[in-house]
This record gives sequence, structure tokens and C-alpha cells, in this order.
Amino acid sequence: MLVIGGIEAPVRRRRGARPRRAGDAPVTVEVTRATVIDTVPLGELDAADAWLARATGDDAERIAAEALAVLNQAVAGHRVAAADPWVADADPTRALVIRVGYGTGEQVADGDWESARELPRPATRAERSALLSPQERVAALLSGRDAALACEELALRARGDLDHGRPREAALQLAIAVDAALAELEVWRGLGDLAARLAELAGLRESVAAAAAEALKGGLSPLDTAAVEAALGRLEAALRARLVAVRAEE
Repeated sequence: MLVIGGIEAPVRRRRGARPRRAGDAPVTVEVTRATVIDTVPLGELDAADAWLARATGDDAERIAAEALAVLNQAVAGHRVAAADPWVADADPTRALVIRVGYGTGEQVADGDWESARELPRPATRAERSALLSPQERVAALLSGRDAALACEELALRARGDLDHGRPREAALQLAIAVDAALAELEVWRGLGDLAARLAELAGLRESVAAAAAEALKGGLSPLDTAAVEAALGRLEAALRARLVAVRAEE
């Protein structure tokens, strides 16, 4: 079960911002609260506490991923139903807080808990990679020292689809992304190991095209999905290698 609600929260103040004067009304902003509810009973209090310990320990990643999948299924449905391309998938790295807990049906539906714990905020992809900070890349793009490639945008869309349980869409995006990468990265073939990476991508072209063809028929097998995941990873690695090679030449 998914419950979407709105609450008001205080606006986060930037460092160095003018202090609020006495008597100023607090500034608030509306925040969306999404609660994914598993209706399977947890049993007695001791059993519920044991479940919560697991859900915020060894099972935390799985529990959060399953809840996110439910939420983004609803988001994707709304995006299609509203014909609104600007409705973005929920991103846990941008959440104000992520909690796991238990309570009665009325409690959790209202955003309340009998007991709950916060999960640490997941690291963003930029934080997991020490290759090039987003700020450096933006500066390079704006100054004309680097170029934003179509295959990068397509690869990002494929990654978003794959990470949010849409392998069909990911396969279709990836088929075009690989073709675009083979054309766009050709100009950097002589840098670093780009020649070998282009050869690798060319070798993956057939399996990616086969997965896209299956996607057009209505679904992907686990084997096709694994092929899409592997090929996308190699495309992302090639794009990172280009950045490293370009930086080395500067």
C-alpha cells in the first residue's frame, strides 16, 4: 500500500544567510511524504522490534529498494497518465529523511509510528566516484573545454530506467546509446584506452540490439536484462575513461 501526503516543514537556511529577526514568521515549504506500507502483520511487539532491527541493519538496503520500487511504479504511472515528462522518479539521495518503522494501520497511514529508525542517506553516483566532481565538469562544459555527448544523456536515461525496474525501456534507450557512443567517441579513439573500449562496445552491439528487439515484443528475460546491465556498465566505463583521457590531455 502506498500513501502520499503533504506536510509543511521549515525552510533550510543557507550558511551566511541573514538571521531571522524577532517576530518574523517562520518560513515553511510544503514537503511530500510517501509511505509504503506492508500489510503483512509483524506479530507481537518483540517480533516487530526484531524485524525493525533487521530492516535497519542487514536488510536495510533491500527494504529501502523494495519501497522505492513501489513508489516509483506509482510515479511512472502518474507521469504516463498525466503525459507530463517533467515528473521525475523519486531519488532517495535527495530525500530529507528515510525512515523504517512499524505501527498500526491508522498510525502509519498518517505518517506516525509505534517505533521507527532513520536510515543513512544513500551516496549519490557523484559521491561514489572520485573521478571528476560535478562542479568541475559543469565548468568545463560551460567554458567549452568539454562537450556533453548525446550518448551520455541516453546512458543516464537507460540507467534511470534500469535502476527503477523498467528494463524494457532501458534496453531501448541503451540500443541507441551504444550506437551514439560508437559514433561520438570515435574522435577520441587515440586517447588512453578508448580504442579498446570502442572495440568492446562494438562487440556488445549485437546483444544489446537483441535485448531491444525482445523489449519491442513486450518483455525481457532475466538473461536479456543481465545483458543490458552488463553492456550499460561497459558504456558508463567508456564514458568515464573518456573523461580521464581528456583531463590527462589538458
